[in-house]
Amino acid sequence: MTEPRQRPDVGSYDDIAAAAVRTTGLTDFGGTAHDEGLRLLVEDLASPEAGLTPVGNYFHRAQVKSALVGRLMTEARFAEFPEHAEVPIERPIFVVGLPRTGTTALHRLLCADPAHQGLELWLTEYPQPRPPRETWEDDPIFNAMQEAFRQHHVTNPEFMGIHYMDATSPEECWRLLRQTGKSISYESLANVPRYSAWLAGQDWTDAYERHRRNLQLIGLHDREKRWVLKNPSHLVALEALMKVYPDALIVCTRRDPVTSIASACSLSAEATAGTSTTFVGDTIGHTQLGMLERSWRSFTEARQRYDAAQFVDVDYREFVADPVGTVAGIYDAFGIAWSDAARAEVARIDAESRTGQARPSHRYDLADYGLTDEQVRAAFDL
Repeated sequence: MTEPRQRPDVGSYDDIAAAAVRTTGLTDFGGTAHDEGLRLLVEDLASPEAGLTPVGNYFHRAQVKSALVGRLMTEARFAEFPEHAEVPIERPIFVVGLPRTGTTALHRLLCADPAHQGLELWLTEYPQPRPPRETWEDDPIFNAMQEAFRQHHVTNPEFMGIHYMDATSPEECWRLLRQTGKSISYESLANVPRYSAWLAGQDWTDAYERHRRNLQLIGLHDREKRWVLKNPSHLVALEALMKVYPDALIVCTRRDPVTSIASACSLSAEATAGTSTTFVGDTIGHTQLGMLERSWRSFTEARQRYDAAQFVDVDYREFVADPVGTVAGIYDAFGIAWSDAARAEVARIDAESRTGQARPSHRYDLADYGLTDEQVRAAFDL
């Protein structure tokens, strides 16, 4: 079994940026919009509140460096393929909801339609025009990421049961948003109170503008396909999303928040095991509840200002009982053609998801994170 890598410290933001330049051989970050947030994040990560271990220092430094490497590589690709700017993005579907409410499963079913496209994980890390599928195994970046996930699943089997990932899977698009230093993913992985306070006061419009440019780049050769995206942070930035994608179609999943918050805390704990002495137990519970409560309130308040026909709500229990029927209902609500090919692929992916490595297996208890059912229900006015 491979031992986790370690560092004595996170290092400075400037040091991490220099490392990203050395890794890629590129120097054009496309401006400085990312600097403020990522610099503050690194300062938070180096603080006693974060309580990072040597393993955590390496892990979190790698997260920041990956965002910077992705930004550098994206800028190079923008210059290499200027025609990306002309690619239309029409009526994209965004799946939103509290974490652990079925968003991942629903997203992957919606992506199964041959007329749709999602963000494969390796392309969210290092965007480029999506190459033909049969060539992916020849790409060194793809192979390195696939091997990294293989090793991760061997050493972290519990995480695989919570959220199965590999380089080919359609994944969340927070890796695109973090190119501007804005992502609630950082709050889900560490105790970073100053960064959290900064992020809560930000306008996300520039993050979504860059998000759109990345979709235009990645979908350059698939411009006729509808985009299907998913990310919990869309809850907190609905106004920016709708400003950049005014014809967006929003699918909102709903589940008892007691179950949702407990599951989200468990995911954060499993993803960060051994990385911090402070981001554990009660701290995970209270930071995640606070962040998700703010996100949900922001979404429900902003939603009232947009056309109700652009939104569909999905009950988690109904989705679990009839996944294919739920997807068909979404198509009907939005006036999207439910073709025979779409029906067949959605049914196939649904069947595959119930067996093998991708089959979900997850146990959690709200009390492990210092929370009670009453606290959670009160936070969500239930």
